[in-house]
Amino acid sequence: MKAFILGAAVGYVLGAKAGRGRYDQIMRTYRRIADHPAVQGAAGVARAKIGEKTGIGARHKAAPQQSNGRREPAYNKT
Repeated sequence: MKAFILGAAVGYVLGAKAGRGRYDQIMRTYRRIADHPAVQGAAGVARAKIGEKTGIGARHKAAPQQSNGRREPAYNKT
């Protein structure tokens, strides 16, 4: 815990000395990289693979429940 606090303090001091201009420069570079189409594509692939492994972010939703607790069919039988 002490190492974390020490690291945060050192980071704060170094960041304060670098100033707002350097922060803005770093953020512009970050945004330019993050908005690049290749990076966006790779992030989408990574999200999809993580979703497959964890089941988080599934694109389908469960069918709505009827009042008696039974599910309605997903197709129309007419």
